[in-house]
Amino acid sequence: MIPFSFTQAFLVACLAFALPVQAVPAPVVDLGYARYQGMFVADKVTNATHTEFLGIRYAAPPTGARRFRAPAPPEATPGVQLAGSQALTCLQAGQGNSPDSPFRPGQHKRAADLGASEDCLFLNVYVPGSITQKKSLPVIFWIHGGGYVAGSTSGLDGNNLIRESGEGVIIVLAQYRLGLFGFLPGQKVKEGGDLNAGLLDQQFALRWLQEHISKFGGDPDKVTIWGQSAGAGSVLQHVVANGGMTKPPLFRAAITSSTFLPSQYAYNDRIPELLYSEAVNQVNCSSATDTLECLREAEADVLEAVNTNINQSGFFGTFVFVPVVDGTLITDRPTQVLRRGRLNGKISYSVTNPMEGADFVNQSIASTVQVADYVSQLFPNLQPPDIDGATRLYAGLGSNISQVIAIMGESIFICPTYYLLRGFGGNAFKGEFALPPGNHAQDVPYYFSNGLPPPFADPDFDNAFADSFADFAISLNTNIRHNSSIITPTWPLWMGTNEMVFNMTESGSPIIKVVKTSNTLLRRCE
Repeated sequence: MIPFSFTQAFLVACLAFALPVQAVPAPVVDLGYARYQGMFVADKVTNATHTEFLGIRYAAPPTGARRFRAPAPPEATPGVQLAGSQALTCLQAGQGNSPDSPFRPGQHKRAADLGASEDCLFLNVYVPGSITQKKSLPVIFWIHGGGYVAGSTSGLDGNNLIRESGEGVIIVLAQYRLGLFGFLPGQKVKEGGDLNAGLLDQQFALRWLQEHISKFGGDPDKVTIWGQSAGAGSVLQHVVANGGMTKPPLFRAAITSSTFLPSQYAYNDRIPELLYSEAVNQVNCSSATDTLECLREAEADVLEAVNTNINQSGFFGTFVFVPVVDGTLITDRPTQVLRRGRLNGKISYSVTNPMEGADFVNQSIASTVQVADYVSQLFPNLQPPDIDGATRLYAGLGSNISQVIAIMGESIFICPTYYLLRGFGGNAFKGEFALPPGNHAQDVPYYFSNGLPPPFADPDFDNAFADSFADFAISLNTNIRHNSSIITPTWPLWMGTNEMVFNMTESGSPIIKVVKTSNTLLRRCE
């Protein structure tokens, strides 16, 4: 045997000291149905140690007989599962690409492509430090965007949000069924399955959080739900879920970044029934005695091809499979529930971008688009008097293409945000991310930076904007800040006309100030 010298011992000690934090075994969490071991990681910017649990199964695979049904508890899994890698993403589709809406009377179009995996109900948990050191931290539950047809937790690093909180929150990112798999509408689904399965997945994950987050050091009574685009739309759906009276409560506060609220029909209205029929026809289930059971028995890749076809045949910039009023989880149109003011959650914080609609309008039609025709494509159930009224309302907003960009952005993203703010009756904060050009999702790199500098790499701006979300989640007040150097002035609650704008001067300096909400914008929203 070779003698173990002092020099060798010294080298071993040095190597051990130099090992990355990932090499140190992280604690194991026992969820009852499975045990998961996370991993220690170093924050890309501060090098602070965090604990990650990636790919935790929160529901059984929604396959076979469980397709188009509410999520079910996962089965028991023996042994310790290593939670060290991202889960498979849910099956994906894209936005509409057609110059015409297939839902106007007499019109019908299709397209093509394929996608990924059906067993995808997993979530990630990110903890500052070690879970053995943390107790009763506030929790942010993030819901990804993607028009309810795309998106995942992959590429979203929850460690960013921990850093922006001053190591003061736990982050949970969850996946949910998308497109046809998550939002197939129609009477047959009501009778033989569960509508809004994607929303039910999100709610199931929130119930999982209530049961298990204390094992990670989180406080189930201090949960804030936050999402961007369709994730923000999902937040709105949970705010109005069960008529605003979900019991027991699943969260105390809500954050929306670009609230996405397209037309939300009753599950058995004309357009939802057309969608169901189209799915049945394309899967060759028309002659089946039970068409829904036929769809359940179809191969996933066949359904995914149909999912992509139907979505791509939608009018340009729209998303076809979206939530419906199901009469159970969503009892009425969200706008109606918001008007009544009986909502889940105590307080909200919402951010919009001024040019939300630009990316969802086909710029190649700039010289030819007719506003009335565009309105009829975007809202195929509107009658001529309503189309004329909408056209007159936007007539003074520049060129035709500028008008349709405003119509798309305001009707689908911006106005729903103001409806949400009003629903909370003064218990809300409003912000606008106004860095030029102010397009949809331009704000995301400022809070999900993945260690990279954002496009406007000004530390004062970045800290003021990015930290505001976690500060709100921690204290329910954007004025109580973990970082005393934040340059944001006093931020009043939204009382109908005031909001905080995050912008920059022509010379490239950050400008953050309270402004008055445009009265003409609010009138258009009315």
